[in-house]
Amino acid sequence: MKNKFIDTHAHLDFKDYASNLDEAVQEIIDAGVEKVIIPGVTIPEIKRIIDIIEKYDIFYGAVGLHPSEAKSWDDRTYDLLKKYTKHPKIIAVGEVGLDYYWDKSFVDQQQFIFKEQIRLAKETKLPLIVHDRGAHADTINILRETNAGELGVIMHCFSGSAEFAMECVKEGFYIALGGPVTFKNAKKPKEVAKAVPLDRLLLETDSPFLAPHPFRGKLNSPAKISLIAEEIAKLRDITLKELAVATTDNAQRVFKLRVRNEV
Repeated sequence: MKNKFIDTHAHLDFKDYASNLDEAVQEIIDAGVEKVIIPGVTIPEIKRIIDIIEKYDIFYGAVGLHPSEAKSWDDRTYDLLKKYTKHPKIIAVGEVGLDYYWDKSFVDQQQFIFKEQIRLAKETKLPLIVHDRGAHADTINILRETNAGELGVIMHCFSGSAEFAMECVKEGFYIALGGPVTFKNAKKPKEVAKAVPLDRLLLETDSPFLAPHPFRGKLNSPAKISLIAEEIAKLRDITLKELAVATTDNAQRVFKLRVRNEV
């Protein structure tokens, strides 16, 4: 029986898939992926996400403003995002958080909209998909200060150390790993994959980015998620079936989804 997976983060609304999404969907289904969550990045893109999740059964969405887009936040943004959360297939607030990697000139604005979107998640009782790049201390401090852990926090494309991962686990957060765990020189993701308790691990592809080995540098797709799962299972010395069942159960729990998976 084929393993069942949930890709907790894939940007299938991006233009990379505009001309061949139907074909991509069939490949995703054939690969054993039963659910894919498409996170919001900008406000205009959310309409595209809504169109996709209404057309295809396997797709669900999240709404949020990416930290790199913080300057576009205005007085209407909160209410608009709240309106979108009423859609029955919008199941999370995200991708939200902090990104100090490229530009630290508007850190205060990033932190403000991060807190606002945590407030939105609390108001709508939705889990939170968190982007954290180069901002580990501020990210976890804000999540702690706002008691965001009670929502269900997903640390997307986790880039920290195993020690930081365990700090997040102590707060009740989930750790999502993607393609980098398969890269030969990726020491930290491999250490994280071995250290995090199995009941706190999630799978993601972050498509179209970060395609796993041996497709590194090429267009990514949820159809490649088994390569990520295989590497994590190998690192943990468990079967692919065990890894698939555990990560799928974890995703179902935090996102309140239902997927058939045979033990």
